[in-house]
Amino acid sequence: MKQGFNLEQYLSNGVEKIVKNAIKATLKDPRESVFLAKYAVSSKEAAKKRRLAKENGENIPPFLIASITSNCNLYCAGCYSRANHACSDKAPVKQLTDEEWNHIFLEASQLGVSFILLAGGEPLLRKDVIKKAAKVPDVMFPIFTNGTMIDEEHYELFDKYRNLVPVFSVEGYQEKTDKRRGEGVYKRVSESMEKMKKEYLTFGASVTVTTENIEEVMSDGFVEALSNKGAKAVFYVEYVPVTEKTLGLAPGDKERELLKEKLTGIRGKYPEMIFIAFPGDEKTSGGCLAAGRGFFHINSKGGAEPCPFSPYSDINVRDTSLKEAMKSKLFLALQDENVLMEEHAGGCVLFQKKEQVEALVRR
Repeated sequence: MKQGFNLEQYLSNGVEKIVKNAIKATLKDPRESVFLAKYAVSSKEAAKKRRLAKENGENIPPFLIASITSNCNLYCAGCYSRANHACSDKAPVKQLTDEEWNHIFLEASQLGVSFILLAGGEPLLRKDVIKKAAKVPDVMFPIFTNGTMIDEEHYELFDKYRNLVPVFSVEGYQEKTDKRRGEGVYKRVSESMEKMKKEYLTFGASVTVTTENIEEVMSDGFVEALSNKGAKAVFYVEYVPVTEKTLGLAPGDKERELLKEKLTGIRGKYPEMIFIAFPGDEKTSGGCLAAGRGFFHINSKGGAEPCPFSPYSDINVRDTSLKEAMKSKLFLALQDENVLMEEHAGGCVLFQKKEQVEALVRR
């Protein structure tokens, strides 16, 4: 991966590639082709809105991460959401309602946001919110799911509304996935992928990269397996340690170089797929993209945070507009004081500069 890699442009080009491949398969699934062709136009319109905003001194990020629930049916080893107490099954949790999320999605669309990543907890537990997202066709909604809660109604939603794109979490093959996520999870996820492929539905995969699985998940065999299953996108997310005991799982310089090298080869070998490394691609895109530079995070209670790995907030979308939340004092301080651009050991800069971020919140 060369310096100057533009993540937003790569994603836009990737969507266009998927569109072209879908058009070739029109006889198999004309609905997918029609949707993706329309979305390509919407994506360019959104980019135009963002450019105009920038000319007026406002920055609208192309991405938004929305944790639509704090509930989850799994207890994955090393889960950052549970470690940050952002993932709780106990009531009352005061989560945003489906109508509140709907308002956020619509405003995001109007501002020019192209992608809203739905996360959790387990987002498929909030079918009410997913149904609202379905009705915003000019925004793509990747849904980061553990794949164990998917039912027939979900498949029907994914079939009818092609802007909903499930992204299934795996840790490698069966042994490593089940070790982290629980026995039988890999089999259930594989079955979900097989059904998605059979129904000509677009989906992706998300892999948490650790020192234990990096060679496996970056291998030609593993990527080939995902391609054969029908995955159109793969998100490689570097593991962020949640306790001192898990520091050894976080990729170091050696692993990051391997990830960078392997990604270059994979992108060349599978041009029909999209491969995103987080936060690796951020570093080569000119620094951390959090805190509104390229994206920000809204937690299940409405708090606007720089990033899921940096769960600090000084503003809530319940009390203000999405546009105003993007201008939060914390976000502006992180941008103005160049915290996002500072040199660091690699991985997540905000996680490594946790004390500095906390000081900015208290200011």
